[in-house]
Amino acid sequence: MSISADTLRGHTDTIILAQLMKKNSYGYEINKNVQRCTGGRYEFKEATLYTAFKRLEQGGLITSYWGEDGPGARRRYYAITEEGRQQWQESSEEWKETRIILDALLTLEVEYESN
Repeated sequence: MSISADTLRGHTDTIILAQLMKKNSYGYEINKNVQRCTGGRYEFKEATLYTAFKRLEQGGLITSYWGEDGPGARRRYYAITEEGRQQWQESSEEWKETRIILDALLTLEVEYESN
């Protein structure tokens, strides 16, 4: 079963920030980590990923720099800022609350209020 892109669409920035909380990284590596973490059930489209990088950088949540990886193409690495760490924390708390609410709304168990 694959995860609907609509289910995760509003959380792209938080997913990227979570990856950057672990270490500085570049787009391809982040996308591979997302695929690995989800058992291949989810991955970013390239346009989505790089649009998010631009948005996050313009918002001061990440910075970027060119890495020196040796021969071949240079990679643009991304690093989370302190503001990005704060945003990740807030978004993670919001997601936890959202999960609680969805679990309560989607459960098939019937709860009765006693009056």
